[in-house]
Amino acid sequence: MIELDGIDVSYGNIQVIWDLDFQVTEDDGVVSIVGPNGAGKSTLLRVMSGLHPVDDGTVHVWGEDAATLSPSDIVRRGFVHVSEERNLFGDMTVRENLEMGAYTKRDDLEATMQEVFELFPILEERADQRAESMSGGQQQMLAIGRGLMAQPKILALDEPSEGLAPQITDRVFEKIEEISEDITVLLVEQHVNRALAMAERAYLLENGRVVREDTGQELLESDHVKEAYL
Repeated sequence: MIELDGIDVSYGNIQVIWDLDFQVTEDDGVVSIVGPNGAGKSTLLRVMSGLHPVDDGTVHVWGEDAATLSPSDIVRRGFVHVSEERNLFGDMTVRENLEMGAYTKRDDLEATMQEVFELFPILEERADQRAESMSGGQQQMLAIGRGLMAQPKILALDEPSEGLAPQITDRVFEKIEEISEDITVLLVEQHVNRALAMAERAYLLENGRVVREDTGQELLESDHVKEAYL
């Protein structure tokens, strides 16, 4: 479980998150975070990953104070963040990128890689191809697959459809739904209707604050979301 209690977050002198409470557990299925650009969605994932400190409030990772944990420790506890940038090693092969994702789980590397290949057959077909030569959709699948190599309890995906063609986006969302049958997916996504339709729970962020928490369907049907985002 990741639990945020009353957190404030800033970049320099600019505060971007205000007195925010948030919770996600390994039993949640899909939890979506939606809102306009600049609302603090990606920052929230960085805080949970241990990549950005809080100014006030607390962050707990399965009961431990995140301030005492490194980003690698948080991965080992079961929270893995796939960033919008993907951060693949372009001059390394698909297989080598997947191996890098297993740095905390080396004992089960081959079995986990086979599970990733079953989820994304294209990665097995291109296993010896350099990541930089793959299409955007294939790179996104590789980024998600590399995250799965750490055997997370919660997989956080930041804008997984960014820059993808509609048909590729559909395929990525199908895979996300498949992944969520086994582990929790924490989803930040620009396609608000898709993100809410698949979410058991959802948070609407505006100006660094949670303005509503509800089921995905309730948020999807709310007048505020329809008028502002759909």
